[in-house]
Amino acid sequence: MKIKEIISVLEQMAPTSYAEDFDNIGLLIGNQENEATGILVCHDALENVVDEALAKNCNVIVCFHPIIFSGLKKITGKNYVERVVIKAIQNNIAIYAVHTALDNHKEGVNKIFCDALGLINTKILVPKQNFIKKLITYTTPENAVEVRNALFENGAGKIGNYENCSFNSQGIGTYMGNKNSNPEIGERFEFVEGNEIKIEVTFEKHLESKILKALFNAHVYEEVAYEIYDLQNAHQNIGLGMIGELKNPMEEKDFLFFVKDKMKVEAIRHSEFTEKPIKKVAVLGGSGSFAIKNAILAGADVFLTADLKYHNFYEAENQLLLADIGHFESERYTKNYIVDFLRKKILN
Repeated sequence: MKIKEIISVLEQMAPTSYAEDFDNIGLLIGNQENEATGILVCHDALENVVDEALAKNCNVIVCFHPIIFSGLKKITGKNYVERVVIKAIQNNIAIYAVHTALDNHKEGVNKIFCDALGLINTKILVPKQNFIKKLITYTTPENAVEVRNALFENGAGKIGNYENCSFNSQGIGTYMGNKNSNPEIGERFEFVEGNEIKIEVTFEKHLESKILKALFNAHVYEEVAYEIYDLQNAHQNIGLGMIGELKNPMEEKDFLFFVKDKMKVEAIRHSEFTEKPIKKVAVLGGSGSFAIKNAILAGADVFLTADLKYHNFYEAENQLLLADIGHFESERYTKNYIVDFLRKKILN
């Protein structure tokens, strides 16, 4: 199969539209039209990983962290990033990164983290903002079902655990066509007044062009009246971090030993014990100090993340236990998930 077909599968697992604006994900190096000889999955695409790919005849590397994060002004091999880029290009190896696209997915990095700890009743800790739009359009009663179904089939109308969501109201529409018009109902220069259905649906912003194409194809009017609005609603199924519950409460010290075992951690840096049992657990794989307040507001008893600095631990203010388990350790099972996903989609 071609590399672009693998990318299509990866898009199912971690849509690039889910990534944070600061991130650099997707195909970083390589030609998507090339045939794939094999796929190597890793956490970080370092030089030794490229060497391993060459040894195993894999010309596609799927990594979690992007090896190219900020712009490169020169590629001279003076640092590990430039050396990876040079070696990958010289050996015609493609590198694809998923990072925050998988961080933000409800089945991604943080769900994997939660599952490793056996948490139940999980939900997003920091729901993604500015990701939902609303479409309003108007059509004849006879055309309403066709338009609505076309929008649903292309991703509109999904709210949480529900699909095909819309609001429909009746009203009177008016128009009069000029000499260049070709009205579906009435004649040129005729004032037309008739029953119309107003259809309202929400959709994820990256689907806008697809939604509009479906609307125009299904609509009977020559000129389609529609409006699109940005909504302030947070997306409850996309976002960073998760919060869930232990099946049975644990004392703080016992819980930290439990985490060490499940996440294969050598040591855990943590804030002062609160002397309260742990029941509600917030997690955020990778650097998560920005979400401390979110964890507190969500009522978490503990927040597990990584890269906490000295003063971050004071932000706990005895309201919860803060625990830094290490950046890699908090994301360690991610590559296993990617491998399992690719095997199911490509080999089956």
